[in-house]
Amino acid sequence: MEPGAVGETIARRHFFRRSATGLGVAALGSLLGGEAAPGAKCSHAPARAKRVIYLFQSGAPAQMDLFDYKPRTLQEFGKELPESVRGDQRLTGMTANQDKLCVAPSMYKFDRHGQSGAWVSELMPHTAQVADDLCFIKSMHTDAINHDPAITFLMTGSQQPGRPSIGAWLSYGLGRETEELPAFVVMISQGSGRPNGQPLYQRLWGSGFAPSQHQGVQFRSGGDPVLYLSNPDGFDRGDRRRWLDTLAELNACKQSQTFDPEIETRISQYEMAFRMQTSVPRLTDLSDEPESSFELYGPDSRKPGTFAANCLLARRMAERGVRFIQLFHRGWDQHVNLPKQLPGQCRDTDQASAALVADLKQRGLLEDTLVIWGGEFGRTIYCQEQLTADNYGRDHHPRCFTIWVAGGGFRRGQTYGATDDYGYNIAENPVSVHDFHATMLAALGIDHERLTYRHLGREFRLTDVFGNVIGDLLA
Repeated sequence: MEPGAVGETIARRHFFRRSATGLGVAALGSLLGGEAAPGAKCSHAPARAKRVIYLFQSGAPAQMDLFDYKPRTLQEFGKELPESVRGDQRLTGMTANQDKLCVAPSMYKFDRHGQSGAWVSELMPHTAQVADDLCFIKSMHTDAINHDPAITFLMTGSQQPGRPSIGAWLSYGLGRETEELPAFVVMISQGSGRPNGQPLYQRLWGSGFAPSQHQGVQFRSGGDPVLYLSNPDGFDRGDRRRWLDTLAELNACKQSQTFDPEIETRISQYEMAFRMQTSVPRLTDLSDEPESSFELYGPDSRKPGTFAANCLLARRMAERGVRFIQLFHRGWDQHVNLPKQLPGQCRDTDQASAALVADLKQRGLLEDTLVIWGGEFGRTIYCQEQLTADNYGRDHHPRCFTIWVAGGGFRRGQTYGATDDYGYNIAENPVSVHDFHATMLAALGIDHERLTYRHLGREFRLTDVFGNVIGDLLA
């Protein structure tokens, strides 16, 4: 290249900074058979699902008290967990120095439900009613033993912070279904079990090293649903439109000098915010919901910020084309006092989760909406601290845990995988976090090995260099 041609406009550092995202987008565009614009569709395989609603239960629900029935343990109350079962698996610092690891059977009754005969605890009566629409995966396992790396792992495919979240990957790979709302929305609710439990960080719904336009937009329960959406006093919508037009011209001028992809992101996000000034109030105004909706989702659905209200909003978002809807519900960290805390957590979530599945189904949306319910890891069958006849707690257990999935091409009425008699080890059909991500992407028509983003000279993907699609989970 001769000096004075393009070299004067595009400095070397700007070229490589632009390449980090520009070439990645170009690569994705060729992969998809066109530009990676909002609304683009992956063409790796026919998609069963168009969108995802992830009901993340932060803190890790105790699977043996909810879904993984272990009748043998009822005869072994207070006995030491056999060394042959535990083996050399690592323990957390909270129980590693206990004198005994006493078996703590669940104090809750279980029964089979539906034609599928799924085992569900008495704590989840509404979930039991939709059991035939669910796919229970009882053999999930993870690499992380503590909350923060485990949640980060499930949300990004890595225990280390800094990578794009699931929603960001889907925004990047599939684009938006609508121009009126973001592709990726996040809502948080406080549980009644341990409401001040594990914190949540914005990086869990961030875009990592991908363009920031793909990060999740958090909806709040009080004031404006989205920060800075309203116009300031004395500034009307026409003023805002003129201001945005002038700002876009300034940003475009700067972009022509630096070729910084974040400037393009900023322009597009300003325009999205302008459209959201009208679309978000319509979305969050529940006055058009019939009384039957509130009866279905439960009395808490009338209270903004509750899990039930967020589930109802999630259905409205799915109807309006939001690609990835992430609900975080805190309070599942029952190290002690589980019998006092767990019933409240279940009341928070049981009716609304089941209602969401039933509501989507009756509206014809469940077929192409993937609903996921679960936490970051499981809980131990042995008690943390003192075990009594009416009280116990459970420590972290990454070796196996249960989640359920509904709709979106997953096989309904199925229980996949199994654990041993103590719910401590996987007995058949293990499913890793990477396997689950790969299978979820397959339901969305995406080959997990081909959806990549180039960063620092390496092609990254949600499943890292691992993951297999579990075909038996898909219909």
